[in-house]
Amino acid sequence: MLSLTRKMTKTGTGLRGAATLAAAASLTLALSGCTKLETTSPSTVRGAAGAQARAAGFGTVDCRQAKCIALTFDAGPSENSARLLDILKDEQVPATFFLLGKRHIDTYPELVRRMADEGHEVASHTWTHKILTDAEPDEIREELERPNKEIERLTGKRPTLMRPPQGRTDDTVHEICRELGLAEVLWSVTAKDYKTDDPDLITERVLDQSSRDGIILLHDIYDGTVPAVPGIIDALKERGYVFVTVPQLLAPGRAEPGEVYR
Repeated sequence: MLSLTRKMTKTGTGLRGAATLAAAASLTLALSGCTKLETTSPSTVRGAAGAQARAAGFGTVDCRQAKCIALTFDAGPSENSARLLDILKDEQVPATFFLLGKRHIDTYPELVRRMADEGHEVASHTWTHKILTDAEPDEIREELERPNKEIERLTGKRPTLMRPPQGRTDDTVHEICRELGLAEVLWSVTAKDYKTDDPDLITERVLDQSSRDGIILLHDIYDGTVPAVPGIIDALKERGYVFVTVPQLLAPGRAEPGEVYR
């Protein structure tokens, strides 16, 4: 369960433009206590967008028609990431990687380059995994800017997405993300793979929660996760799912800086 330490009051600044505002229908993610976080669903973003979907890294996918789902991995790269990338390449499955800086990006720069080169979306999970709602504004900026600069240096592309550690976010984080050109991405499926090394249990949890437009949260830093990935992919493909990155899931819409998507 997510929790926040600052009061959040979101106004209707969601997606930009009068037509978009009229079409937007934000989901509300209930958090512990009395605080609520407004999030926007992929289908809302697509419905508010123009006519043409963008080309995906592994071919054109229109998630207005296809049954799409997004695999996302937090807190890498790690010693397990090369094997994960081999699996994704063999399966022709793109993923979104929310990378940590310290002891990860700076330890495995070649894997960051490989992620980008092989068509995956490379995004930020902060530099040190600091809980942003407990940090001062300057600390938040440092946590977000430092991985962005390193990812851009390594891949030539500046991240446009971030995932706050533990999913904890608030108005201050939203505003700083808006300044830095970052949208926040949460999740709708979690295997809680930080609590188990059992690949079968991880697979079962993902499959039980998966549905169209799902955003699956996994961590390739844990020993049980990468061995679970082939079974997850095979089972979801059998159910008719098409794997896409988070930007592809939103296309032809796009994630707006300072907004939160789930």
